[in-house]
Amino acid sequence: MFIPTTLQEVKQLGWHKLDVILVSGDSYIDSPFIGAAVIGKVLMQAGFRVGIIAQPATDTPADITRLGEPTLFWGVTAGSIDSMLANHTAALKKRRSDDYTPGGQNTRRPDRATIVYSNLIRRHFKQTAPIVLGGIEASLRRVAHYDYWSDRIRGSVLLDAKADFLIYGMGESTVVSLANALRAGRGAHDLPGLCYASSQPVEDYLQLPSLEAVSADKQTFIEMFHLFYQNNDPITARGLCQQHGQRWLIQNPPAPHLTQAELDNVYSLDYERAQHPYYEQQGAVRALDTIRFSLTTHRGCYGECNFCAIAVHEGRTVRWRSQQSILREAELLTRHPDFKGYIQDVGGPTANMYGFECQRKLKLGPCPDKRCLYPEVCSALKPDHTPQVELLKKLRALPGVKKVFVASGLRYDLLLADTRSRDEYIKELAGHHVSGQLKVAPEHVSFKVLKKMGKPGVSSLGEFKQRFDRASRNAGKEQFLTYYFIAAHPGCSDRDMYAVKDYAARELKLHPEQVQIFTPTPSTYSSLMYYTETDPFTGEHLYVEKTLAGKLKQKSIVTGEELRQQPPRQASKPTARPETSPATRTASGPSSKSTARPAARPASRSGSRPPKKK
Repeated sequence: MFIPTTLQEVKQLGWHKLDVILVSGDSYIDSPFIGAAVIGKVLMQAGFRVGIIAQPATDTPADITRLGEPTLFWGVTAGSIDSMLANHTAALKKRRSDDYTPGGQNTRRPDRATIVYSNLIRRHFKQTAPIVLGGIEASLRRVAHYDYWSDRIRGSVLLDAKADFLIYGMGESTVVSLANALRAGRGAHDLPGLCYASSQPVEDYLQLPSLEAVSADKQTFIEMFHLFYQNNDPITARGLCQQHGQRWLIQNPPAPHLTQAELDNVYSLDYERAQHPYYEQQGAVRALDTIRFSLTTHRGCYGECNFCAIAVHEGRTVRWRSQQSILREAELLTRHPDFKGYIQDVGGPTANMYGFECQRKLKLGPCPDKRCLYPEVCSALKPDHTPQVELLKKLRALPGVKKVFVASGLRYDLLLADTRSRDEYIKELAGHHVSGQLKVAPEHVSFKVLKKMGKPGVSSLGEFKQRFDRASRNAGKEQFLTYYFIAAHPGCSDRDMYAVKDYAARELKLHPEQVQIFTPTPSTYSSLMYYTETDPFTGEHLYVEKTLAGKLKQKSIVTGEELRQQPPRQASKPTARPETSPATRTASGPSSKSTARPAARPASRSGSRPPKKK
């Protein structure tokens, strides 16, 4: 069943009042890939009456008031993508299209939607129930952060929105605990995964440098971000406090990751895998084309690319569903009236992280002084792709399934480190699970730029290409790799982009077209580098291309596109000129982790759940 979005639906359920009303920047798609849908279904399973208002108009009370007031709280999310990223390109142009808006026109999601919707609620309901923020925008903006679109440090979105609580991360367990606490009339300020404002700090919590201090000094901001990043794992994190003027932002330690049984339960709920009819009559949403017949196998990512926010939002520890749960969901897909036999994607933030994790990390949390995949795959990880090979074979053997694709993108360095099952995995992938092209994201070829990205060198790319090409030939198939690159990442010069062009021509035998300009998004190390022009790990000065003309030039070096009416070489300013959003926004990107590429597969959850894409 759909979560009700009109009073008529509420009455049909025999409800007289709603406990929770969710407000989302996306159209309402009832799918396990959409955060508001997941949170709503989890709350309903726990016995709460939930309604949803999608993309409410901000110039009239008609939408925001149509369900009345909730008895427990409002849940506000900007949607599956940060609203500034959804609305503006790296060149600060207005995007014309939005994959989560009916009709595809980018006309319904306001900039800084979390703040706008919170203000909208308070404008029409003066003394109302608590406002609870969630989703990826709130999660990544929960402490002081660099905002590319205003080119300054902004404070916590919780305080800017004047909300009561903020749920960060994926949020299912926290939101149910909060609802139970509010219904019982007891305090909720000690819940894990929760942020709130206070007049004073919590005594035993770690104090971050204040908003005023990090705004005044870039080195202090770097120190703050290190502390923030290092306190995001449920096993090792301490609670955090940060002063904003006379107020304190309090961040409780993260909620524990869901167990496999709990994760299986989330994906077993009765999703319609469709857009709600109320919004469908306004036009179709393109995101549904990608997510309707796709399967999420796991959450989290230990890749920790510096331009990616998955580690901060979903976590650095991978958790996976049982094969039985995934197969049951696949069987449901085969019974859908619109299913044509094709499962469009099986994966997670990184497709080939299913089924294995570092045993030390599962017990003690992430290592404080090293990463799982950079500068090389850690010997303690022990990658094993056997579980995913078994899963893929079982999926394609299901009655009614013609083809199962792996479209999420994969880490080929991780795959090559698995000497036990890599050959079988590549054979399986090339023989059965590629739709002509397989997306990979080397991002760059220059060692010094890759180092700033936290990505491996290109030697593993060359080896993977050889193995994939050979497996494709052996399978009698003409298949290709599609490569994604980033221009103007901190540390990248024109010379480095010429290196990309030369490598692509010499080693890959192609002329790359999938090149995107780096977009600094909140709460990533790459954004920290962009703002401070400093390598946060060494303290060294870092070259950063900040002019629009320079960024466009870096991209054109690789793509060969001529710069038409090249703008003057100065810092770029916001402009109202629309720009058609790139094709990678309408399909699962090769590196769904990369927040520089909004994708139709969401990665947000909480108070709202997805790049996974939750």
